Order: sequence, then structure tokens, then C-alpha cells
Amino acid sequence: MIKLSRDVAGPCLAQRGTVVAIGAFDGLHRGHQALLAQVRDRAQELQLDPVVVSFEPLPRAYFSSEPLPRLSSVREKLLGFDAAGMQHALLLRFNAALAAMSAEAFVHQILEQRLAAREVWVGGDFRFGHRRAGDVALLERMGADGGFVARTMAPVQFDEQRVSATRVRELLAEGNFAAAAPLLGRPFVIEGKVEYGKQLGRTLGYPTANIHLRERISPIHGIFAVRVGLGEGECAWPGVASLGVRPTVNEVAEPLLEVHLFDFEGDLYGQRMAVEFVGKLRDEQKFDGLEALTAQMDRDARAARAMLGMNPVLVGA
Repeated sequence: MIKLSRDVAGPCLAQRGTVVAIGAFDGLHRGHQALLAQVRDRAQELQLDPVVVSFEPLPRAYFSSEPLPRLSSVREKLLGFDAAGMQHALLLRFNAALAAMSAEAFVHQILEQRLAAREVWVGGDFRFGHRRAGDVALLERMGADGGFVARTMAPVQFDEQRVSATRVRELLAEGNFAAAAPLLGRPFVIEGKVEYGKQLGRTLGYPTANIHLRERISPIHGIFAVRVGLGEGECAWPGVASLGVRPTVNEVAEPLLEVHLFDFEGDLYGQRMAVEFVGKLRDEQKFDGLEALTAQMDRDARAARAMLGMNPVLVGA
């Protein structure tokens, strides 16, 4: 299991030395996966510890006046680091103190003292330190004196376009999950623990499992055909989901993911659920009362079943 640290200051995390990957790593797309695989392999060759340095909140989110949509939660990101073979994650708290730290201090305090870095891997456009003054050239110069080598990872291409978190967010916002999946290296999934809701869906014939996103800003909103994984299971159970603020009834301040599993009987409260988004059915909209809402839910269920290769005739009148 990966070890997690949050602070700039503290004892050296790996006395024998480390190979380090640095980045935001939102979504852990194919470019991130290639970088982490390179760090893992180099650490094995050099008999050093593979370590990843990232930030929470993300620097872009810290400086932005608008909420930044996230491709992955902190938990999902850490699970991805673990699956990639990282032994330690230094998940730095991005706050005023870290934002004010000079690039030189970042190298001395974090890479040299905290991590005993021997190789540092970043993207070619990597910038760091106060006012983003640090770059790869600075890493190379300081590494010559600090005992580490700075290396860059070439961008990963797909269909002659660079794989990036920004491109993935754009595709997801368009509802183009089929195009986003190859960039991510997997389908887009939101996971979380099922919590109690107001149970209105049950009275309308569509009981839902609710996942609260809280501070996480989703890149998608609307009504979707989905496949669901329960516990550690694969995302195989078909369903229809709403991700939004429920404008017709009980409008909520923060987006809520509500999932109706087709032909499912059982208690899901307290379980972890992974929701794979297959296709978008429509945008969220407000209806004139529960009768109109229920009629649309019937249509959504039929459309989701058809999209998932099920029999749409089984739903609704």
C-alpha cells in the first residue's frame, strides 16, 4: 500500500534515494500513466524508491476565480498512484505558503532534503515555484549541484493530438465518452459511498443510490446511461443516472449523483459504488410538477436501456 505524506517539512522519506514524478495528475490519463510507469521502471533499475509529488488543491484551482472541474477525486488519484507502483505520495497542501515558495527553495527543501531525489521526471512544459519562475532548465542546473538528474517525458499522442486533462474535460463536457476513454486509458468513472437521500425517487418508481460530490466539481452534468460497479466489482450493472442540482424538486446547492439500477433489489446504503458513464441522454431541465417529471424519467429509462443494449420496451407505458 502506498504511503502518504502532506507536509513540505519533515524527515527524509527515502534514505536510499528516489526517482520522482511531479505533476497535478488530475484524471491520471494515458500521459500521466506513461510518466509514472517510466518512474517506476527507472526506480527498479536504479534500486531506488519511486515517489510521486502532487498537490491538493490543484494549483490551477487555488488561483482560479471559478471552480475547476475535476476528473478524479483525491481518493481516486491516490488509488491510481498505488496501482502505478508508487511507494510514496507526497501530496503537498497547496496554500499561500507553498504558492510563495521560490523555485529554488522547492528544489532544496522538497526534492533534495525531503526526497533525496536522484532523478526527477516532469512534462516538458513543467513550471513551478513562486510566479511559476521555475522550469526544466532550472531543474537541470540545480540538479547538477544537488545530486539529481532532471528528465522530461515526451507528450503522449492519440489520433495526432496531445493527451491532456484539458482535452479530456472538453470531451466529457460534450458528452463524448467514447472519445474520452482512449485518452484516459479507461472509461470515465465517478465513485463514492452511497448515502441516504430524500427517497423521492422510490415514490416515483425509480429508487436511486445517491453519491454526494461535495467540494468536487464534476466536468459533466445531465442525464446519462451508466454501468455500475458495486464494492470491488466491475462496472457491469446497467442503469440510468442524473448528475445535477435537481431543479424540479428539492433543488440542492451542490451537484448530486443519483443512480437508478435497472432490475435491482437490495440495500446499497453505505456501500462504495463506481459509476461508469456510457452516454449522455439529455441536459438537466425543470418540469412542471412530478407527473411531467415521471413521464420524462420513463422516457430516459427506455433510452438508457436501448443505449446499453437492453430491451427498452420493458420500461414505462
